[in-house]
Amino acid sequence: MKTPPSGTITWHDLTVPDATAVRDFYSAVAGWSVMPVPMGGYDDYCMLPPGAKDPAAGICHARGENADIPPQWLVYINVPNLAASLRACLKRGGTILRPARSVGGGKMAIIRDPAGAIAALYQHPRPKPAKAAKPAKRSPRRR
Repeated sequence: MKTPPSGTITWHDLTVPDATAVRDFYSAVAGWSVMPVPMGGYDDYCMLPPGAKDPAAGICHARGENADIPPQWLVYINVPNLAASLRACLKRGGTILRPARSVGGGKMAIIRDPAGAIAALYQHPRPKPAKAAKPAKRSPRRR
């Protein structure tokens, strides 16, 4: 999978107390189909646009580590270096609402900007280096 360009919004999700009801709302309003995501005792949901194979957004229950996320559409902004972006956030008057943690092979954190808006920052996993090809065996030289 190709890493999206830095600064692009790569995901959206909504965390609410009753994700099932909100799932049904967006299924009816936007025509999204549902792909359940087992969470150990309940499901969160990936939402797929009509005819799509890839989800466009997630709808999650406000439980466990998601319990304190506000009920708003949360955008995930791709950053090349999460630690550097978090330092810049603090330096520019933002706050870190959720410190960096591993998710989906990458790392994410939730911030609040100086105006009060909330966003997630996501650092995609580093691509694994390609394995070097083994050198071809050479035939012995004939004299």
